Amino acid sequence: MAAQEHKFRYILKPGNDFSFVSKFRTWGIVSFFLCVASIGMLFVNKEVRGAHLNWTIDFKGGTEVIYAFKDKNAPADQTRYVGADAGKVRAALEKAGAAGFDVAERSWKEDVKGQGEITVRGILVRTPRFGAATPQQQQQASDAFAEKFKDRELDRLQWSGDRLFVRSRKEIKEAEAAEVWTKAGLEAKPWGEAAMLYAHPDEGTGEYKMTFAMHGLDRQYERTLETDLAGIDAVVVQTSQVSAKAGNELRNDGIKSLFYAMLLIVIYLAVRFDIRYAPGAIVATFHDAIMVIGVFAVTWTDVSLTSVAALLTVIGFSVNDTVVIFDRIRENSEKLKDKKLERIVDISLNEVLVRSILTSTTLFAVTLMMNVFGEGLVRNFAFAMNAGIIVGAYSSLYLAPPVFLWVANRYYSGPAPARARQAAALASEP
Repeated sequence: MAAQEHKFRYILKPGNDFSFVSKFRTWGIVSFFLCVASIGMLFVNKEVRGAHLNWTIDFKGGTEVIYAFKDKNAPADQTRYVGADAGKVRAALEKAGAAGFDVAERSWKEDVKGQGEITVRGILVRTPRFGAATPQQQQQASDAFAEKFKDRELDRLQWSGDRLFVRSRKEIKEAEAAEVWTKAGLEAKPWGEAAMLYAHPDEGTGEYKMTFAMHGLDRQYERTLETDLAGIDAVVVQTSQVSAKAGNELRNDGIKSLFYAMLLIVIYLAVRFDIRYAPGAIVATFHDAIMVIGVFAVTWTDVSLTSVAALLTVIGFSVNDTVVIFDRIRENSEKLKDKKLERIVDISLNEVLVRSILTSTTLFAVTLMMNVFGEGLVRNFAFAMNAGIIVGAYSSLYLAPPVFLWVANRYYSGPAPARARQAAALASEP
């Protein structure tokens, strides 16, 4: 009986025999120069832009504020968003004396009563400053406060962040200090219910203890934008703050996590297969990490904690693909003992090629949709995954196997060079 014909749609016809081994040297050289270029781009960015990568406040510390802009002339019962011009926002902040900040457009979807779901075009302002009060403003405010209330027998004036702690022998009212903050370019938060506490001295010491808290950078920039941009009501949508010390710790921990992941991968491969396979996985893993970082450096894309998570995911994906290839090489090494190791590697790569294409393409399609339609951190994660899937699939085919092949031929095939020369010399003696 004739075999039934199946009408499958093949990506590659069965029995393909591509020569991978013969291309190993060429692609190895290409990978080397791409890695050098990626590392070099970090130093170019440091020279041109002032930082190796576009670190977010997760790593370098500072404040990040997202603003939406509403039309002041809209009816009271109607919300009308207007688009913001990043250039005008930047000019307004520079005019107010802000420095070291970065402005970028940001858009998101929002349900608005009577309008349904609309796209809001806002502005992201990122600054290395953590507090609203600069050291100069703090000093100016302290001096003016001490001068204005020198008759109140001040015992203590101390700043902590955006808060001024005051101790005095006589009462100081909230309204009396308003002028001090205005002259220093600051705005104090209302005391609210705390005013009752500040109106009475401490029973033990007889001192009045007061805290004047300043509004943060979000409010400061909000007032600046509303003053300079006519007819605009700036609304703070989201504020994030990370101290510089915490940012440095997060960055160092992120780097450590990458090296720990690579170490565990090496240990796993050494146990799962044998030590010959581990160096190939190490080279491929480092290659993937360097290449993804290079893509972030070239495109100047935000590098956040989400980016680190994506990079770890890429490493896991690449190693999974590499393990499948190594497993096939090991199986064929047992079955095809009559063939050279180079031929076994070629056969194994041809057998898993379609599988690698399908898994990589499927994952790439999903993350591509996240990159196209996602926003914020979702897009950041998807962008790293898109780049990582490409380099991960490539390194599994063209970097891990040749390193394994070199190690196997160099250290596990035949006698060592010294012993081979000695054997040849003995054989040549009469």
